[in-house]
Amino acid sequence: MEGLCLMDMIQTEKLVFEYEKRDEEGNVIGKSRAIDEVDIDVKEGQFIAVLGHNGSGKSTFAKHMNAILVPTEGTMWVNGMDTKDPDKLWDVRQSAGMVFQNPDNQIIGTVVEEDVGFGPENLGVPTEEIWKRVEESLKAVGMIEYRSHSPNKLSGGQKQRVAIAGVVAMEPKCIVLDEPTAMLDPAGRKEVLRTVQELRRKKHVTVILITHYMDEVVDADKIFVMDHGRVVMEGTPREIFSRVDELKRYRLDVPQATILADELKKRGVPLPDGILRKEELVEALCQLG
Repeated sequence: MEGLCLMDMIQTEKLVFEYEKRDEEGNVIGKSRAIDEVDIDVKEGQFIAVLGHNGSGKSTFAKHMNAILVPTEGTMWVNGMDTKDPDKLWDVRQSAGMVFQNPDNQIIGTVVEEDVGFGPENLGVPTEEIWKRVEESLKAVGMIEYRSHSPNKLSGGQKQRVAIAGVVAMEPKCIVLDEPTAMLDPAGRKEVLRTVQELRRKKHVTVILITHYMDEVVDADKIFVMDHGRVVMEGTPREIFSRVDELKRYRLDVPQATILADELKKRGVPLPDGILRKEELVEALCQLG
């Protein structure tokens, strides 16, 4: 695994994406930058989080990794391939699989196992291999006992796990999750995140999570914070969450334990920087006694 981690999975150089602004009659009245000269480097096997308030550009950025959008200026490489190269489009989409906010937009089969097999079938994978991948993918996301069920009868968290299994069955090197828990309750959110971490361990895939929930990113290798199309902060979770006031300026929440620790420090309690979990806070307070 050490050797693999040195490979670039996702890399951008001065990535810009502009869209045309139109008036009510549909006339072009100017251009707006959704992505503004972003430089990001993700190594194979990493868990990367991209945070940002609504309108920060994070979802637009996510769509570049699967070549749903291509740069107006600059370059996005996925697994060494330039996403602007039309000859590489298919390979780029095989390398980076996308999981979207709403699983209903991604699930098309009437039976769970058929839905998971749809992607590999489109790739021309032989039938025997498809069923093997379906079984492995459903096991990986903890949904094997639901293989014969109708997706319509599943909970939101279960549907999202099926959507993830459908992407995993195509064997991408990287999975990009664009706010995959936005429509789920807290139990469903936990379910999906646990699934993603399991996958990373079992399949050694690179995971890129786009979210605005702080508690989802405490285990990330690195966090990028976006605002108005730019990367405004980057670092490990501990580095990022030790800058509470800065995060608040970008209208982002902070884990409760981090906020409490920060308030205590402001009142003179000698606590370490970047406390992320309540267990860490309890332990740090106990040591003061």
